[in-house]
Amino acid sequence: MKLPKELYNGVIIFIGIALYFLLMEVLHLSNLFFLRLFNIVFIYYGVNRTLKSNFNEGKTDFADNAISALLTALAGVLFSIMGLVAYIYAKGGDEYIKTLSESLLFVGSPSVMTYNISLLFEGIVSAVIVTFSLMLYWKKKYPSD
Repeated sequence: MKLPKELYNGVIIFIGIALYFLLMEVLHLSNLFFLRLFNIVFIYYGVNRTLKSNFNEGKTDFADNAISALLTALAGVLFSIMGLVAYIYAKGGDEYIKTLSESLLFVGSPSVMTYNISLLFEGIVSAVIVTFSLMLYWKKKYPSD
């Protein structure tokens, strides 16, 4: 059974983000919040793979490609959040969250779920932004009209 390209590329996004954050953890750079912004590169990569595949297959309908791209980005974000929840619980749960929330803009002491839900919303917003920016790029490159 072959995985749909949206799911496959979502897994690629997850693997890229997971390896990036594990590398930051190993190099003791996880406290530098601005390095966390580079995870959007992996979302761009996965969504671009999906759109490139769609256009290579002759699929040029804007709405279908937008849905495909958004599903790819959301799959990557959801897998990444699920991986982060598992990683946080493996590292100590709420005690580990305290070390993470010090470098982010959380007031008080968030729980594991509060922390991850806020990151989920951030991930959904970045998925939408990436989708629309890449759709504009591909629409200009391969007009469907």
